[in-house]
Amino acid sequence: MHTLYNDLARPPQHLVDAFRDVLREYSPSCLVTDAQRRMGAIGGLLPVKPEQKIAGPALTVNLSIDCLVDCMPVLSRAQPGDVIVLACHGAMQTAMWGGLMSTLSQKVGIAAGIVDGAIRDVDEIRDLDFPVWYRGTVPRPSPTAVHNQTEPVQVNVPVVISGQVIAPGDIVVADENGIAVVPSANAEEVLAGTRHQIDKERVIREKIKSGAGVAQLLAEFGHL
Repeated sequence: MHTLYNDLARPPQHLVDAFRDVLREYSPSCLVTDAQRRMGAIGGLLPVKPEQKIAGPALTVNLSIDCLVDCMPVLSRAQPGDVIVLACHGAMQTAMWGGLMSTLSQKVGIAAGIVDGAIRDVDEIRDLDFPVWYRGTVPRPSPTAVHNQTEPVQVNVPVVISGQVIAPGDIVVADENGIAVVPSANAEEVLAGTRHQIDKERVIREKIKSGAGVAQLLAEFGHL
């Protein structure tokens, strides 16, 4: 794999802020996925703390499965509110994120890390209250870290996690249910659909509290 550094074209801030407003609702990743007709969902990665919810533009990092290098220098390319997405291709033999990475990320205002692989220092990350989604844990750091190897790495290129493409600048919405990916070009449309889904679920909840049964709800709303 050859090294590549691209600039990140971030979505308009008002759209990012609007998706962050959705975090006040139950299961925001589900709302956003429903608004995309069940598309854009990533499962299998869990947050360090289940109550954590985040939304922000993806700063993507593609790593070689054959050479998982230290990607800490990538943090200097991030802006406050970015979500660092590390495509480690499910590799579990070495930790690609830890307490120091979280401390540095938090200091510069990064919103979260998403790691398709292993992390370590979970207790420290939890105490920092820094949001990280990960596939598993292992105590071993990257073997290349002792040699200060930071390449090959590709920054701000499309990456794939669990079959879902995440392009740089896509808005990611994550909670304990999983991760929803919103293509930046469709963000306005998905936001409108998400707001519609929020209103619909509020109405359904009120009808349930008022005594509506399954038959009535299915007749009125179809599949819930």
